[in-house]
Amino acid sequence: MIVDLLIAAWLIIGAFFLVVGSVGLLKLDSPMKRLHAPTKASTLGVGALLLASMINAFAYHDGSLHEVLIMAFLFVTAPISAHLIAKVNIHHEATDQPLPTPPNDDVWATQDRPADRSL
Repeated sequence: MIVDLLIAAWLIIGAFFLVVGSVGLLKLDSPMKRLHAPTKASTLGVGALLLASMINAFAYHDGSLHEVLIMAFLFVTAPISAHLIAKVNIHHEATDQPLPTPPNDDVWATQDRPADRSL
């Protein structure tokens, strides 16, 4: 009974965070604000659902560590993809520039842009 309550609690927590992430993705008005919804709330929601699946697997079956691999992949790739989306958004000047202003050089990670804006 306690295991079932624990599984149900993690499923409810996961579903709540997935709904919050989905609503945030739809309601927020700019791409930089929209980054927070899927990378924070939805990642936590999927993590909670995977934790419920792990508890179920170990309590009622032989157990499985596939969920650990899925969770590790999710927690590694979500921040990286959010960082790249934010960087592209900044380079397209669709948002305020970060402070302090980064130095100009020929590395992609800074704000230096070619004089021809068509690139």
